[in-house]
Amino acid sequence: MDRTEEIEESPAGPSSGSAKLKLGNRADPFLVVCRCFSLVTSLIAILCVVVNVLAAVRSFRDSHDLFDGIFRCYAVVIACFVVLVETEWGFILKFSKVLEYWAGRGMLQIFVAVMTRAFPDYMTQKKDLLLLQNIASYLLLACGVIYVISVRYHHSSYYITSAYSLSALAYC
Repeated sequence: MDRTEEIEESPAGPSSGSAKLKLGNRADPFLVVCRCFSLVTSLIAILCVVVNVLAAVRSFRDSHDLFDGIFRCYAVVIACFVVLVETEWGFILKFSKVLEYWAGRGMLQIFVAVMTRAFPDYMTQKKDLLLLQNIASYLLLACGVIYVISVRYHHSSYYITSAYSLSALAYC
């Protein structure tokens, strides 16, 4: 939503009645914050992809646990899906309508965070990978929780403004 109206006053003052509308192209600050948050979430999801690829390679190479390697491959695919959803690509959102809503995105991000955090006990010799998994999973978990919490705030503010709009219309 862009703000396109801006009042330009004439040198004679605002009382001369010659106020003109000047078209400006300023972005809404809330939308800018949402896009920045979406970019940060995409970067964190890419970090989850990298961490899960490293863990899958280690799991397959060491023949430690085949199930863990397959699990990490699923985590990589779903984390890539999170990155695509955050870009708001129309092709992806057309087939998954639930991800148009913040709660759906938050739940998907929380799911990927839990998948990234799963099975950390066998990596006692790889402390750096364990630390990277913890950082990536908790950051994506925080993003998912923010999405889910913001749904509640967004809907409550919507109802407040809707009730205010109805009461304002009653006085007209």
